[in-house]
Amino acid sequence: MVVVTIKGKTEEESADFYIDERLKANLDKNAKYVLEKNDRDLFLCVDGEEGSGKSTLALQIGKYVDPTLNLSRIVFDGIAFRDAVFKAKKGQCIIFDEAFSGLSSRASLSAMNRVLVSLLMQMRQKNLFVIMVLPTFFLLDRYAAIFRSKALIHVYESGGRRGYFRVYNKKLKKLLYLTGKKDYSYGHKKVRTPFSGRFYGKFALGTPEMEKRYRNKKQKALENTSADPMSSAQIKYREQRDIIVYCFRKITKLTYEEMANYFDEYDLNLSFQQLAKICQKFGDSGDNRRNDEAKEEKQASD
Repeated sequence: MVVVTIKGKTEEESADFYIDERLKANLDKNAKYVLEKNDRDLFLCVDGEEGSGKSTLALQIGKYVDPTLNLSRIVFDGIAFRDAVFKAKKGQCIIFDEAFSGLSSRASLSAMNRVLVSLLMQMRQKNLFVIMVLPTFFLLDRYAAIFRSKALIHVYESGGRRGYFRVYNKKLKKLLYLTGKKDYSYGHKKVRTPFSGRFYGKFALGTPEMEKRYRNKKQKALENTSADPMSSAQIKYREQRDIIVYCFRKITKLTYEEMANYFDEYDLNLSFQQLAKICQKFGDSGDNRRNDEAKEEKQASD
């Protein structure tokens, strides 16, 4: 075990906890290097049974790789995850905690997976480090599980004691998914990983008050997810709407105000501020450049 000490600007941003030495070395090589030097994103899955400590380990990993990680980038539902991806700065960590909890129907699970897949490109463009905490890895969409996730960390108990994990690299993770998905089994004899370790239940985001706020936020989000099975459908609608709006902007080259007026004729009430926010998250530079281009075109024609 290695002691990790992070000194933030405030007590709430500071942290100290233990981390497995081999896990730390792999994070240095495969997370920090990839994000900082190789200009890529990193998508990591952490799964385990309820109460196994998977959220604790995910928070420790996230805080070690990204010392700026705070409660605002710990999310518990699809809409919050989507918003966090668009708001995050390059190289930052987002933790989607208990990603599929409360989604009891197959339709809801499918909708959430579609949202995740649609966000993977945005995650790559911004070089984000995303940790998804799941009840089980086998709930993930095949593309996300096999091809886009870098590794799986499976958290489990041994002899009634929490704090154990196994790491499945990209090759073993694929084999596990293909052999174990039918019965959600991690014990297939063909899938053995030599990478295992321990962790301790130290909250990694600062003070006891922060831990209390984290648990309250988590509990409220899980209650809302259970009570609102349409949340995944709303995410899908918003994602499709935003893509259509952005494509319309690119094709027509209308200003945000012109777009708002056009949509208003069809009873689509989107203000130009809303349209600006939608388009700019896809990299649109705003109306200033559009107006400058119009002036240049006019001057050239004169």
